[in-house]
Amino acid sequence: MLEESCTLPIIESIVSQHAEEAAFLWLLRDAAIAAPHYSLPDLADLDERVEAHIDGLRVARDAGWASCAEGLQQQESGEVFAAAVIALEGNQSRRLQQVYATVASAPETLRGLISGIGWIDPQRLKGKIAALLESDTALWRRVGIAACAVHRVDCGEHLSKAIEDPDVGLSSRALRAAGETGRRDLLPALRRQMQRDDPQCTFWAAWSAVLLGDRDRAVAALKQIAMTEHPLSTRAIQLLLRILDADASTAWLRSLSTTSNRRRDLIIGCGTRGDPAYVPWLIQRMAEAPEDARIAAEAFTMITGLDLAYQDLDGDQPDAFHAGPTESAADQDVSMDPDEDLPWPDATRIQAWWEANRVQFSSGTRYLAGQPITASNCAGLLTTGMQRQRIAAALELALIQADAPLFETRAPGRRQQALLASQ
Repeated sequence: MLEESCTLPIIESIVSQHAEEAAFLWLLRDAAIAAPHYSLPDLADLDERVEAHIDGLRVARDAGWASCAEGLQQQESGEVFAAAVIALEGNQSRRLQQVYATVASAPETLRGLISGIGWIDPQRLKGKIAALLESDTALWRRVGIAACAVHRVDCGEHLSKAIEDPDVGLSSRALRAAGETGRRDLLPALRRQMQRDDPQCTFWAAWSAVLLGDRDRAVAALKQIAMTEHPLSTRAIQLLLRILDADASTAWLRSLSTTSNRRRDLIIGCGTRGDPAYVPWLIQRMAEAPEDARIAAEAFTMITGLDLAYQDLDGDQPDAFHAGPTESAADQDVSMDPDEDLPWPDATRIQAWWEANRVQFSSGTRYLAGQPITASNCAGLLTTGMQRQRIAAALELALIQADAPLFETRAPGRRQQALLASQ
């Protein structure tokens, strides 16, 4: 056994590889937390791979940090994540200031910083977040609020002050945190912010108010956002369809069906509502519209819980269908295929399965992953479901239990598993 005073030789190329792999795997993880094909064990396994490279940087000490600092020059979120973890754990303010300077010059890397803070055990963050919450700069107060929120820690008066801040980024993050952490005492402030002349703040005020049990005032605000082209409109639709009654939900979905450019939201909305009455139409979309087939199949799975690949109900991509950027230099559309991780359904076999099993489902009852939406069923899905199902289950559970914080499905996998095992 080596004596503690002995040091192992540092191989710079390997240390550099640890930094590169940690950043790259974080990018995979950032996509995985909302992916349809990742389960909690899958996420935990991916996290173990990330942690292995982070540990390599820890062991390398100064050389590990040097590789992280070099990565920061790229101003990318994955590199910020790795550097943030090493800097925060090392208790060296100079290193942490380098991370902060990178985020200040490239605010689009903020996600990596917050993820790094969320990666670390809360006990190791003591004394570091308070300075952010008390900063004179809105960006760092926003980081402090987000840091508390991802760990589901109540930051007290800092949150109530941030909600009223004129900075939209800070205020909207604080409004979201109120719902995530169960701050029902902030409902009056949320109601005021619903009248704010900014759709982002309006949405998160309404979102949190709904989670905290005040739905009547929030519905009008959510409806207004849902009918716009705003990036949060799909979230607004999904929340509305979870809180409206059956008749109102049907009317809302019917209104979406009359708008040609909202068909995707309509399909997602059917899956969110979870009523098996929508299944025949979803199967029809799978059969008739290749551009809708995979998202319609996911909505079907959200309702029925059926794993298409496991049940041999998936098929091949249609020959004439193309999605995502092509190799042509003349093609101006470089957007990625939003459904690339979803299986292609075999509509004929799915129809046959539905005919044989539809008696198991009651029209008018809401289902999530094949089970009626109840507190116990949603709690079970947090352990057994795929990530998008788990996100839905956490939200449904929060709507049932307005006094409880929203379960954080983005937290490190092993931490989530330990928390769920203790409940």
